[in-house]
Formats: sequence, C-alpha cells, structure tokens
Amino acid sequence: MIKITLPDGSVREYEKGTNSHQIALSISEGLARNVLAAKVNGQVWDSSRSITEDCTLQLLTWNDDDGKQTFWHSTAHLMAEALEALYPGSKFAIGPAVENGFYYDIDFGDKTFSIDEVEAVEKRMMELAAAKSEYKRQEVSKADAIKYFTEKNDPYKLELIDGLNDGSITFYTQGNFTDLCRGPHIPNTGFVKAVKLLRVAGAYWRGDEKNKQLTRIYGISFPKDKELKDYLTLLEEAKKRDHRKLGKELELFTFSEKVGMGLPLWLPKGAALRDKLEQFMRKAQQKAGYLPVVTPHIAQKELYVCSGHYEKYGADSFQPIKTPHEGEEFYLKPMNCPHHCEIYKASPKSYKDLPVRLAEFGTVYRYEQHGELHGLTRVRGFTQDDAHLFCRPDQVKEEFCKVIDLVLHVFNALGFKDYTAQISLRDPDNKTKYIGTDENWKIAEQAIIESAAEKGLKTVTELGEAAFYGPKLDFMVKDALGRKWQLGTIQVDYNLPERFQLEYTGSDNQKHRPVMIHRAPFGSLERFIAVLIEHCGGNFPLWLTPDQFAILPISEKYNDYAQQIKNELAEHDIRGFVDERNEKIGKKIRDNEVKKISLMLVVGEKEEAEKKVAVRQHGKGDVGVFGIDEFIKFVNETIKNDFKNN
Repeated sequence: MIKITLPDGSVREYEKGTNSHQIALSISEGLARNVLAAKVNGQVWDSSRSITEDCTLQLLTWNDDDGKQTFWHSTAHLMAEALEALYPGSKFAIGPAVENGFYYDIDFGDKTFSIDEVEAVEKRMMELAAAKSEYKRQEVSKADAIKYFTEKNDPYKLELIDGLNDGSITFYTQGNFTDLCRGPHIPNTGFVKAVKLLRVAGAYWRGDEKNKQLTRIYGISFPKDKELKDYLTLLEEAKKRDHRKLGKELELFTFSEKVGMGLPLWLPKGAALRDKLEQFMRKAQQKAGYLPVVTPHIAQKELYVCSGHYEKYGADSFQPIKTPHEGEEFYLKPMNCPHHCEIYKASPKSYKDLPVRLAEFGTVYRYEQHGELHGLTRVRGFTQDDAHLFCRPDQVKEEFCKVIDLVLHVFNALGFKDYTAQISLRDPDNKTKYIGTDENWKIAEQAIIESAAEKGLKTVTELGEAAFYGPKLDFMVKDALGRKWQLGTIQVDYNLPERFQLEYTGSDNQKHRPVMIHRAPFGSLERFIAVLIEHCGGNFPLWLTPDQFAILPISEKYNDYAQQIKNELAEHDIRGFVDERNEKIGKKIRDNEVKKISLMLVVGEKEEAEKKVAVRQHGKGDVGVFGIDEFIKFVNETIKNDFKNN
C-alpha cells in the first residue's frame, strides 16, 4: 500500500500502482470526470500514470493553471495531428502551451500557410476531438527515437533528441499522430469542445535568425463552447484597450525605425505620466529610508564578469563597445545591481550603518529578438524602479516585509486589486543553473516563504523559477480583463555580496558579509505603463493623468478668462490646457472625451461674470457649476477618494 497526502492534509491509502484518475474516482465520480492531470510531489503527471510510492497529490481540473496548461499543450498535439492529415510531409518543431493557449512551429516546406486556411484546420481538429482518442505515453530508447524521426525525415525532432539523455525520452500518441514529448497530457481528445486558431506568424527555429523561419500557429481551446465565446468577446475588448493603440491616440509614446526597434520615444504627455509615477515612487522611497543614486549607462566587461551576468547572458546581450585603448571593452548596462554593489563598496560600513537602501530609476538595455518585441511590454531599452538593500542576516525578514508593503502600496494606489505572489524557488533537480551554496539558498528561500506568510499574501510556489543568484517573490497581477501580468519583484541574494567581496564590520569587530535584496515594485516603467493603460483603458486616475482638465471657451471672447483659470489652477499643481480652437462647444466636448480628459471646464458669458466654471467629468457628464476655490477642493477630494477607494 502507498500513502497519498491530499491538499487538505488528509492521508489516504491505495494499492501501489494506482493512478490519479482512480484516486479521483474514489473521491467523487464528478471530480473524476473533470480531472485533466495531477500534480505528484509537485510535478505534473498524466492522470493515467501509475503512482508507486508515497506522495503528495493535487488533482488538476480546468480551474487550475496547471490544468489549463496541460489542456492547451494537448490541443497543440491535436492541431499537429490535423495539420499532418491536411498537409502531408509537414515537419513539426515545438508546440508548447503559453499563458493563454498554445502554438506549434511547423515547417510546411515550399508551401506558405495563411490565416485563411485555419477554418479548415479547426474543423478537422474538432472531428478528431470527437473521436476521444487517448493520449498514450511511451518510454523509448534514444536509438528508437532517432530511428522513428529519421524515417519521418524530421530534422527538428532529431536535433531535440540529440540533446536528450537515453532513458529520459518519451513519445505521446493520440489517434494517428505520434510526437516527441515529455508530457503530460489530458486523458483523451474528447475533453476539447471548442477551438480557435488566432493568428499565424513567423518564428526562427530555436529563436536564431540564422536558422530557417518556421510558421507559428497560435490557438486556444476550451472544455465548453461558451467559454470560447466569452474569450473572443474579451479579445475584442482587449483590442480596444491595446496600449499601442491608446498610446498613439493619447499621444504618450512612439517608435522610430531610425532610432531603432524596441526603443520607445516618450512624447510630452507620456513623459509627464512617467514623471508622476516617478514622483510617487520617490516620495514613498524617501519615507521608507531609501537613498537615491545614479549610475552610468555603460560599464566595463569586468563588472559583469565579476557579477556572473556575463557568463549567463553575455552571448545574448548587445555587442561590446570597443574603445581606441587595446583590450578595453564596455557593455550597455543590462542591469543596475553590479553598479550598486560598487557604490556600497565605496566606503567602509559598520553593522550600525545597515540596512543601506540604494534606489535608482536606472535605464538598462537588453537585446531582444525582432519577433519578440511588442509595444512597451517587450523592449530593448527600459527604466527600472530599481533598488538594492544591503542588510545584516538578522534584518532580512524585516526588510523583505517592508518591501512587500511598498509593492502593495503601489498596487493599491493604481487599482490593482487582484494579485498572487509567486514564490520562485530553485529547481532542486538542476542546481547547475544557479550560483551560491545550498546553505545560503535555504536561508534565502525560508525568508521569502515566512515573509509572504506573515503578510497574509495569496501565494503559489514555482520550482525552477528563481533568478540564477537567488530566490524571489514575483507579483502576478490580474488586470480589468482578467489577464495575468508579472509586475513587482523582490529577490534575496547571498551571492553578489560574495562575488563583490562586500563587507561590514560587526559588533564583534570582525568582517561580515551583508545580504542583498533586489526589488522593483513597478518592474520596468515601460511594461508597467503598458499594463496600466490596458487595465484602465487609458482612463488614468486623476492624480496621474497628464492633463487633468481642459478648459473649453464657448467662443474666442472667453479665451482670456480661460487662460486666467488655467494659470490659477497651475499654482495649485492642477494640470491642464485651454482648447482655443474655433470650433463649436459640442465638438470640443466630443474631442476631449475621445482624448479621455478627466475634467472639462466650459466657460462662457455667465461663468466669466460669476467667476465660475461649468464642469463635465469624463464618462459622467455634467457634475455642476463651481467657483474656482470650490473646483480646486473638488479636484483634491477626487484624488483623495481615488487613493481611499483603492
């Protein structure tokens, strides 16, 4: 017999070799019908796979992220089966699940596959799904795997097999399609009730521009047709909120081919938006005891060799900047932490000086492939609200908790109410990806787990998602459309202080190593602003919007009065402009509604005579006639309520 520990802590005994589906059946027939896969000791397995030893078990359904990922990966195989039937001779590269759906990279040979052909593929997929073909797992030797894909003349699978160890290779078969895959998969194709292939793109094999460009087909699937209809409605709303579209309409940012791909240019209104966010963060940081620093945009190669970043990322960074001096190489700054280590090291520190909290809005540069660039969410130059805290080991938990408070302060101020904290730990089965001792990793991971628990955060734990130098807490935020984004991050690091030989003198008069905490509540300003634009649909809270008001004179006769109001409001740090165009008032109102101006102040003969303004609020219409002092109070109360309500 084996003991199975369920998520509620209960322990059940089953015969050795029992599978997850049978365990689900012993609990409830309804549960068994909905089980897609299972998490066995933290690893996702097929529900049909035999369990031979004591373990923890979580039965995965559509309500679980891992259940969805298994469902979508299985649908990628279903799509591949349909494509192989419709386009014989096609060669298949990789077909993973992604955050929302799946894709498969395919080599169609001389044929060009277009979006017009997806309807036929969808139809064939649903025919295959109706057959309820079982996804069958088979362990194969490396020799047999090579033989199979040699006969299929598939160079992509052969290249993948070349990097695998004998004894670790598995095939999955459903219907007439067999694929190299480690799994897991859903029980059978019948679970897939609705499919939509969304777009067709190009993708270089293994992301290398020197390799052949393959056809990447993206899709999504659901266990109910209604869920697909709801998703497609959501996609239409997402198009309206696309930050690239709204960024252009609201005159926030632009891109230029001459400047370079992935390098955003911030327009005056966008720069004002960024500035307000920076002011907000600087104020919070100053209150929390952070010290502002500034570091250069380039540094010598040796700095990143010392930090370990060059070894891990050097090959994928921008090419080095060479100087006339022989052997001298500089790199565009890809991260701020090594620079901050050198600032800490610039003067001796005592245990009484710690913690030292260094903060910088530092612009960094990372080379991203052309096909991976996407508006502000994936760029080559971005600014982080970066800070590094250097503290004693006994201060780590307290400092970590304070940083959590700062992240939550940001989310509350900007209306992000639905979030999960992801505890990202080291992969215990592949420690070669990381630097540092087991002892330091254990201490760092425990500090994060305890801090998250103390703050009562809703958490998930992911093995293998840690940074190479330490574990981290990533905040996964859902926006107004229910989409998940990784925004703030906090990381504990015992390794960079070691590599940079950072020290402080302890109370025992001996030298000790500080612990380093990396944190960025926004993450990057570019990505954060993109998410914020889409979250609020461009309707920013009043304290943040670049133009809080537009004054709309009914005719040119009242332009001078409008300018007087603007100047008076500016003295109270209320931002806006006068719309002096020679247009009818109705058109001015419509145009400024489209621009999402929060407050429109209509002025004419009566308003000038009474020294008042007639106020319209974006999306609400008329809200009343105010004296200037009353309006200033209205603005301040609105801003105060924005913070209070969030």
